[in-house]
Amino acid sequence: MAHNRSSADKAEKSAELVVKELHKVIVGQDRVIRQFLWSFFAGGHTLIIGVPGLAKTLLIRTLSQVLDLAFSRIQFTPDLMPSDIIGTEIIEETRSGGRGFRFIQGPVFANIVLADEINRSPPKTQSALLQAMQEKNVTVGTKTYPLDLPFFVLATQNPIEQEGTYPLPEAQLDRFMFSVHIGYPTFEEEKEIVKTKTSLEEPKLKKVLSRVELLELQELVHAVPVSDFAAEYAIKLVRSTRPQETERKYVKDYVTWGAGPRASQYLVLAAKAKCLLEGKNAVSRQDIDAVAHPVLQHRIITNFNASSENVSAGNIIDRLLKDQADGNQKGR
Repeated sequence: MAHNRSSADKAEKSAELVVKELHKVIVGQDRVIRQFLWSFFAGGHTLIIGVPGLAKTLLIRTLSQVLDLAFSRIQFTPDLMPSDIIGTEIIEETRSGGRGFRFIQGPVFANIVLADEINRSPPKTQSALLQAMQEKNVTVGTKTYPLDLPFFVLATQNPIEQEGTYPLPEAQLDRFMFSVHIGYPTFEEEKEIVKTKTSLEEPKLKKVLSRVELLELQELVHAVPVSDFAAEYAIKLVRSTRPQETERKYVKDYVTWGAGPRASQYLVLAAKAKCLLEGKNAVSRQDIDAVAHPVLQHRIITNFNASSENVSAGNIIDRLLKDQADGNQKGR
């Protein structure tokens, strides 16, 4: 599907309709919703990080209500098993009187899968999502079952509660296009939340996008042109996060592992989605800068020096973007 002015206008209008419906339930959180939709329309999976009570689960559930897509929720707990996610084969009698296996699909067989508090299950269970997230299918025994498209995993994680939680393996983290951090609302937003959530009125949500329309928009995202300059800028930004490949002293001092090649792809793809949803014609350097934090912050593994000096992955990204803007290749 070709990218042109009419397709860009259609995508921009679709995004506005989704945002309008989300704001019937979600107060504020404009940055979060914007990032959320960039990843969503690019076909990426999203990890939402925030303390309890900030409407992480509500945002995902509301999104599923305004899109005509199959939705399932998996509550991750320490005793959750991989078969509870993927499904299981059961033995049953056949019509001929013999016995055979029948596959019972698990909750992963949906268009939107909410992995609620994903870090409460051990890595073995978390890894049950790896194949589904990357290949859009699952294998049970000797059979592989395709998942219906579009397919999104939207996971929530509580960053402060460590007891009874398990860190997500790097391979799992890398499957998420975005990690989005939700902060506390402003005073006025919290006042509005208190008023709306303590009344009897229930907002009526409309379905604004069908499955077919969403798949068409994802095709349009891929069709957005990107110049060699913009692609090279994204690659240089990703490579500069790797202490083995950069001359920047602060990266060598604070970073153990930088972002891998998938990050370069996701930077460009997310920038394309941002570009399309804002009705623009081509990806610019500013579009890539705008998606750098959600794409890179969970892919930069900082070391003890960073934690002891309170330097976060976000701080590293800020400095890298400033260096790129200043044309400083070596940094300080």
